[in-house]
Amino acid sequence: MGILFALTAMLSWGLGDFLIQKSARKFGDWIALFYITAFGSIVLFPFVYHGLANSLNTHFILLFTAGFVILVAALLDFEALRVGKISIIEPINALEIIVVVFLSTVIIKEQLTLTQILLVGLSMVGIFLLSTKSFSHFKRMKIEKGIWYAVFGTICMGTANFLFGIGARETDPLMINWFTCIFIAVIAFVYLIYNSKFKDVIKDFKENKRLIFNVSFFDNLAWVMFSFATLYIPIAIATSISEGYIAFASFLGLVFNKEKLKYHQAFGFFISFVSIILLSIITDK
Repeated sequence: MGILFALTAMLSWGLGDFLIQKSARKFGDWIALFYITAFGSIVLFPFVYHGLANSLNTHFILLFTAGFVILVAALLDFEALRVGKISIIEPINALEIIVVVFLSTVIIKEQLTLTQILLVGLSMVGIFLLSTKSFSHFKRMKIEKGIWYAVFGTICMGTANFLFGIGARETDPLMINWFTCIFIAVIAFVYLIYNSKFKDVIKDFKENKRLIFNVSFFDNLAWVMFSFATLYIPIAIATSISEGYIAFASFLGLVFNKEKLKYHQAFGFFISFVSIILLSIITDK
């Protein structure tokens, strides 16, 4: 079951990122973030309200921390992409797997087999190659804008993945997702009201209902499926498999945008695809 949930998260994140890019460019970062989290807050509430009081009483610090960390991660990632080059930022984001593996091993003592460790490493290398359009950019890495945003954003996102896994186990997968959604939605709402932008939310919603529904559905589905996956398999394995969404998003780009991969990117696609499939097979045994 854990593998099935992780693979579903991978596919959903691939579609979600494909739509998030379109939404962020059309609406702006904060409005897109508000749509996604408001959707999750409303849809998930009927499934969590009966246990809400107990979860808040016993796990509020964990829930609050997860919500805060993922908000910071999202804002850092958006800012990195805004001021930096995507050819530099995306490969750095792929390194969040290391953060998850480190936290899972040190804090909750999750043990991976040698084969699993090698496949996790291969999937990370494959994703890195696939995300890297040109290695020449890294010669100017120290002076590129957005580098530190990307580095700290990657650390925060890896930490968020870990906290989602812990939160899913301590409360339940729907509760951790609902709380983080309502947490971010409220902050985004206050930000939009303060900056007199909420009228744009209403206007964009009237004109783009289908896009808003699709991006909100698939992004929330991805986080829910990832959270369920961590109940059955190690958090590091769930993260490594679901991170394959980068390869899936590239596949969507090839099919729908007629994009072309360079040789090292094609090799990275092959490595990540094979390692994720093998990782799924051996973990499922």
